[in-house]
Amino acid sequence: MNLKKFEEQECKKRSSFGSLLVLIGLMVLMPVAVIPFFKEEMKYARFFVIPAAIYIIIGILIELSVKRFKCRIVMNSTLVVILAWIFGFIAGAMPFYFSGQLGFVQSLFESVSGYTTTGLSVADVSRMPEIFLFHRSFMQFCGGLGFVMFMVSFVQEKQSMNLYSAEGHTDKIMPNLKSTARAIFFLYAVCLFLGSIMYVVCGMPVFDSILHTMGALSTGGFSNKADSIGAYDSISIELVTMILMIIGTTNFAALLLLVNGKIKQFGRLSEIRLMAGLLLIFVPVTVVVFALKSGNTIPDGIRVAAFNIISALSTTGYSTVSYSNWHPAAIWIMILMMLIGGGMGSTAGGIKLCRVNILCEQCKSVIYEKVTEKKKVMSPTIQMASGKVKISDLLLKNTIGFVMTYLCIFWIGTLLITMTANVSLSDASFEFASSLGTVGLSVGVTGTDTKVPTMLVEIAGMFLGRLEIFTILSGSYMGTISIVAKMKGLKLYEKRKNQDVL
Repeated sequence: MNLKKFEEQECKKRSSFGSLLVLIGLMVLMPVAVIPFFKEEMKYARFFVIPAAIYIIIGILIELSVKRFKCRIVMNSTLVVILAWIFGFIAGAMPFYFSGQLGFVQSLFESVSGYTTTGLSVADVSRMPEIFLFHRSFMQFCGGLGFVMFMVSFVQEKQSMNLYSAEGHTDKIMPNLKSTARAIFFLYAVCLFLGSIMYVVCGMPVFDSILHTMGALSTGGFSNKADSIGAYDSISIELVTMILMIIGTTNFAALLLLVNGKIKQFGRLSEIRLMAGLLLIFVPVTVVVFALKSGNTIPDGIRVAAFNIISALSTTGYSTVSYSNWHPAAIWIMILMMLIGGGMGSTAGGIKLCRVNILCEQCKSVIYEKVTEKKKVMSPTIQMASGKVKISDLLLKNTIGFVMTYLCIFWIGTLLITMTANVSLSDASFEFASSLGTVGLSVGVTGTDTKVPTMLVEIAGMFLGRLEIFTILSGSYMGTISIVAKMKGLKLYEKRKNQDVL
């Protein structure tokens, strides 16, 4: 690779970064669309228009500079994605901060929680104007798909495939990337429309229905009610929410099988079976735990347990009750569900069902060999939407590495929460599992009076959980290496690349 070709590729990456900034600007501008329905909130429009204009102008200038001048800064695809998300967090925080709705760290927290589809909140939603409530939910809707997915849905650039993979997407359900992005976006939009209608039919106001559908599909969990879904006290609304949460946490490729009528093939998927198995085990267990507490009937237990266990496993974060009086056993079941998380290639967070399934299959194989003293001839497999996947040594190694790293971060984050918030180990574990798993459920640690150090710990957890740990570590490392390589020359860069350092 010669220097000219190398710089051309890097220029294309920065052009994509410019496009992402324009896209972020348009996302920040979107809440202005609700002003015709809430005309008294026209005074808040400038807090969205100005940040949007700044991002759009900067994005356009970056694209123009790429065409006119030689590039001097090296950026790899993962670094482009990481920077786009960071700029997105800042853009999302601007309307809250400059309007005086929230303090600086609170605004950043709310933005990170929105775009990472977490749903933890430090805002008083009962006093927040509707345009900001829409902004919170729309951030989750966009964050569920990701900035790159949105960009590719409308325009595909030459670096789109690299950016798409760097953002953590593993699904390619159509012959090409643009078709895949558009199919997923269309499926997402249809579910938004149908979900909103179902909520309205169940008695929820139109504005509320749109917000909650965006929150459920993105497995985000932001609500315009302080008591979340529990504020409506409606079984039908809870049922609709459970359906939407399950859709949001299911792999897009798996959903496409269901849409195409391939029900048997859908039912054979390992992730679907594991999700069903976890719900069949832990919902009844939680019901029994509820029954141990006086005053809780079995029907009430089923209703509460089913909704909240699905909310935790799907990493959505909607709730119907307060967890302050829950039995410790039920709290730890919720923590386990939040750590496991949803499907790979979905909007959910957590370790992911696919990785848990790989570990379970490997455990079954090891137990079989130890008990029978016979070695299996065939390696264990998992059933994906694309077909059976053999659990190779490399796949197992990567899975174990990710899970152990995830759990180490969970333990460190839990310790930091206990120190900064001065709460019990159980409460700290719940709160950081919710942050790292991008869930949004809380036992009361996170709220309007949360301390800044605690918010910063949770922000770090949400960021690591949404973009996945190795993506951030890899992007930061490769970005540093790339910049150093550029400073020392292309020859060193190629040498390091050939040595598999990158």
